[in-house]
Amino acid sequence: MSSPRRTRIFERLLIMNSAVAASSPPQTRRIRVRGLVQGVGFRPFVFRLATELRLDGCVFNDGDGVQIDVAGAQAAIAALIERLRSEAPPLARVTQVESAPIAQVPAAGFRIVESRHGIVRTGITPDAAVCAACLDELFAPTDRRHRYPFINCAHCGPRFTITGALPYDRPHTSMARFAQCPACQREYDDPLDRRFHAQPNACPVCGPHLWLADAAGRRVDTDDVIAATLAALRAGRIVALKGLGGFQLVCDARQPEAVTRLRQRKQRDEKPFAVMAANVASLRDVVWVDGPAEALLESAAAPIVLLPFCERAADPLPGIAPGLAELGALLPTAPSHWLLFHEAAGRPAVRDWRHQPQMLLLVMTSANPGGEPLVIDNDEAVARLGGIADLFVMHDRDILIRCDDSVVRAADDGAPLFIRRARGYTPAPIALPAAGPSVLALGGFLKNTCCLTRGAQAFLSQHIGDLDNAASCEALEQTVEHLQCVLELRPQAIAHDLHPDVFGSRLALRLADELGVPALAIQHHHAHIAAVCAEHGERGPVIGLALDGVGHGLDDAFDTGVVWGGELLRIDALGAARLGHLQPLALPGGDRAAREPWRMAAAALYALGSHDEIARRFARQPGAAPVAAMLAGGLRVPPTTSAGRWFDAAAGLLGVCDVMNFEGQAAMRLEALARRHGAVVVEPGLARLRESDAGTVLDLLPLAARLADERDAARGAALFHAVLAQALADWAAAAAAISGVATVALGGGVFLNATLSRQVQMLLRARGLRVLTARQAPVNDGGLSLGQAWAAIQQLMQGA
Repeated sequence: MSSPRRTRIFERLLIMNSAVAASSPPQTRRIRVRGLVQGVGFRPFVFRLATELRLDGCVFNDGDGVQIDVAGAQAAIAALIERLRSEAPPLARVTQVESAPIAQVPAAGFRIVESRHGIVRTGITPDAAVCAACLDELFAPTDRRHRYPFINCAHCGPRFTITGALPYDRPHTSMARFAQCPACQREYDDPLDRRFHAQPNACPVCGPHLWLADAAGRRVDTDDVIAATLAALRAGRIVALKGLGGFQLVCDARQPEAVTRLRQRKQRDEKPFAVMAANVASLRDVVWVDGPAEALLESAAAPIVLLPFCERAADPLPGIAPGLAELGALLPTAPSHWLLFHEAAGRPAVRDWRHQPQMLLLVMTSANPGGEPLVIDNDEAVARLGGIADLFVMHDRDILIRCDDSVVRAADDGAPLFIRRARGYTPAPIALPAAGPSVLALGGFLKNTCCLTRGAQAFLSQHIGDLDNAASCEALEQTVEHLQCVLELRPQAIAHDLHPDVFGSRLALRLADELGVPALAIQHHHAHIAAVCAEHGERGPVIGLALDGVGHGLDDAFDTGVVWGGELLRIDALGAARLGHLQPLALPGGDRAAREPWRMAAAALYALGSHDEIARRFARQPGAAPVAAMLAGGLRVPPTTSAGRWFDAAAGLLGVCDVMNFEGQAAMRLEALARRHGAVVVEPGLARLRESDAGTVLDLLPLAARLADERDAARGAALFHAVLAQALADWAAAAAAISGVATVALGGGVFLNATLSRQVQMLLRARGLRVLTARQAPVNDGGLSLGQAWAAIQQLMQGA
């Protein structure tokens, strides 16, 4: 839009607003705006609206969000209230607007006044990728922030990761130590400036700086950190780069030798890496990017998006995602990322380069050696990453809260389907079906998150990780403390997993004792389904299909010693009832069977009466004969109903994966083969339902027998998915018909399998059933704490 046209439109708006003011009686009101409305340019937005509408009054932040006191024409105030929602700044998320009459507004004109403290009822805005306006300045040679790697404004930059307390003001952030220069201060103080009260506001004169260090942490003398970093990457070196929520390990994705070296040093044999590209155009020769995926990639959250590889004979990026159907890709999130791509493009002065294909692709993976928490501190980086990285790109803006990259798929409507919910989304609240007592939930053992509720809001933490090391356990404690601190909440109950021996359960009991509040144990699969119900506002009853790898079951007469993982449940406000389960398989060697799919295949063969075939089929495995003996003798072979282990058994029978290098690898390879093969005709009789004392059992042994004879692994993989989807839909639909419940919720990590999830949803909907799936929280164990919290709230409200 041209400048003269903007002027004419603005003049017309003034005339219209003047007419509104003249035709309406005067009024004074107090307006309360709640949601994510701090640190997003909301006050200057209100200032501009109020000035345009010729209203008097003031606006300020407080613990409850944003308060606006206004005086003026009744119609103008009504217009202001309507536009607070409809025209809110891009990073704002308005959840509630209330207004009430007040006696008077003391001063003429409209002002932005200082923040006021009080009981905290607002939230922190998630970090946001660099906006287009800041990019224009970053690459403009005449701009005072030209190539400044900490450029930001009210519409982008760090928020959550630099905030120690609320309200979100500079003294409460890690920018408190950087006094603004006069030029930055003028921007910060000007309500009409894009950087008004942008708390990370800075420039090369007064703000943080980058430097380069060698593997020992010694500063490297260089005139240009970005140019030196790019040269190192092109030379095949590995760089540890300090990003928004922590350090990232970076290498050139088009250099297989560098990728292999990173794998060796990080001890990450085959787990896929994510790849960063300058733009969507740079990805199109590697993966398919549809409209919803493109929107997610280019969103302010800028998550890692899982995208299907293009069909081609050769692997376009050897070693990045071996044997898998998808690549995790993301676009630049921090100015330093953009500067690397700009340098690689030859520092073009024109804006078009940002949308043109670029050859540079960078592996961008979390700097967390050994599965420990993400590295965020400079000294910590040298100590923990010195054996991995050749160089460090460091800076002096502290990261207060570690926050890894989010990982998502794109739903058909463009919404993210979370595999990992973290940077860009945390800690935006999730609305609950009803308000209740404040509950702190501590999640599960794997993919841990915690959750703290306030009224009808749930604040789900960033991804913490597996609690199999002391550092991750400490990170959980720190996250719990931070959530309580920034929300100024003392929980009225602590929820935890039913398993008594995991760290989260022990921490829950300790915290409950310290606070003098009850600790509530929530069964694992109940929590999976409750999480889905919570975000959909569903109070129940629902039929729940909970499919995952492992979960502690209810200790009743039927299930003592059985590891759950393939459960049919009925969930309501009173709790969970088990309606059925998958046919149990033995776990030869216990937990070891969860890492070696050939063992689960052996268990399936034994269950089929083909004990003698185990040693022959798996002759290449040294443990084949002992496993066969184990199964025959019933020693160290606990039973499991786990759906994840059925996937492992299928992969082992088809020869897709004998031993896994990372969790879920066998299932991911199986799905990749199924996608490549395409649709198959479901043969009758490969799954059967039968009644038992523990409910309806879904028996997949006939399918296992069919797979044991299948010569085409891809066809077998497609058949496994098709039969399982059909059987699950029949199972849930039968339970729904018997119980009179028309809603089915799908939960558990197995539903990360897009092929299975899509087929099950389609089949259930074809039967006239309402299907709920995870949309705002991960369907895997990353969403457990949300489900624990909602289940605990319902228990507390039932007992009130």
